[in-house]
Amino acid sequence: MDNSFVFHRRLDRTLPTAVSAKGVWITDQEGRRYLDASGGPICVNVGHGRLEVAEAMAEQAGRLDYVHGPMFTTETVETLAKRLSFHAPLSIDRFYFCSSGCEAIETAMKLARQIQLARGESGRYRVISRWHSYHGSTLGALSATGKPGMRNPFIPMLPPSIHIPPPYCLRCHYHLTYPQCQIRCAHALDEAIRLEGKNTISAFLAETILGSTIGAVVPPREYYSIISAICREHGVLLILDEVMCGMGRSGTWFGTEHYHVEPDMMVLGKGLNGGYAPLSAVGCGGSHLDLLRKNNGNFIHGHTFSHHPVAAAAALAVVDILEKDDLVRRAYELGGYLGNALASLSDHPHVAEVRGMGMMWAIEFTKDKETLAPFPRERKIAEKMFDALMEAGVITYKCIGFAEGAGDAIMLGPPFIIKRRELDQVVDAIKGVLEKVLKGAGS
Repeated sequence: MDNSFVFHRRLDRTLPTAVSAKGVWITDQEGRRYLDASGGPICVNVGHGRLEVAEAMAEQAGRLDYVHGPMFTTETVETLAKRLSFHAPLSIDRFYFCSSGCEAIETAMKLARQIQLARGESGRYRVISRWHSYHGSTLGALSATGKPGMRNPFIPMLPPSIHIPPPYCLRCHYHLTYPQCQIRCAHALDEAIRLEGKNTISAFLAETILGSTIGAVVPPREYYSIISAICREHGVLLILDEVMCGMGRSGTWFGTEHYHVEPDMMVLGKGLNGGYAPLSAVGCGGSHLDLLRKNNGNFIHGHTFSHHPVAAAAALAVVDILEKDDLVRRAYELGGYLGNALASLSDHPHVAEVRGMGMMWAIEFTKDKETLAPFPRERKIAEKMFDALMEAGVITYKCIGFAEGAGDAIMLGPPFIIKRRELDQVVDAIKGVLEKVLKGAGS
């Protein structure tokens, strides 16, 4: 809207005005319906318009709307943490609640630093992460994020950071092939720690399953056992970012389950509240908090809206739905159906790879399938695919810039309640748009 007083992120177009949403469908003020095949930014897991979530929020707000986290706790927040602990890895049994993924990532980085201080390791303050990762866009989180297009304008403002190559087998940084590579990319962590000085490294931060920057890349099964062993050897804390892949998205409650890994910390967001209210969390072990308690008695940190009871009520309702409707199993089963349906696109001359698991899948496009040469970034293939699918009434998510500045993919992450016929609609729409956008694209 040209007369809007809102400062929108997108300045290059007028956005449609959404007026209602139910299930997997969003309706705009013109009456157009969109199938939300990405769950927004891979966020909506239990579906739009769940009255039980809205009612839980209203009841909580009417009974107790807000108290400040350092002054009071609430039954709702306490119950949510207990319920999450039932599903979390054994190493995670305490939860600190924030509002956004960025806040939670920075909370985890600060917690890692304070744990190292409590251990007597005052020289450890640096965090290692991976290229082509996404951990948030606030300055602290952006320093760990490995997406050059987001980092480059702000590099003078960012704390110094260390990045290693991702476990991205299609375009291996070392030009090796799995499994003969012996997971070379995991051993890069050991090299980085030794080169940078292990007594300076606080933590290693990684998306358990790589998300929206690179598009649903699933690391090899051996990857995290190697990573975990390296972290233990060097006294480095392992922080796994489950903001996107957690809360059932990967077909299990948390992506860690696929790798049998026990992180020191786990960061949650997005599906934790299914989009109903801003909420994120940092999970850690009680033994880490015991260290802080003995050192100075407190965690030096804070936000006005941390441990918010209304947001926690929404999350509790989402957890209830996930459990009651067995939606995590449904994400696994329907995710397999979606993956098989998308596999039919693999034969297209400009589809480099279909990849993913559970309810997070991506399709990567290439100019040349044999050499994997990406389309020039100025062609904006991912943007054209997104726009054409939006015009066709299907919402997807764009992934760009992961192949030496180029690289195009679209990502799918629909609500777990989606029906098979609606998944078929999504795949059929992608097939039609592929021919429209990529016809003659290799020339």
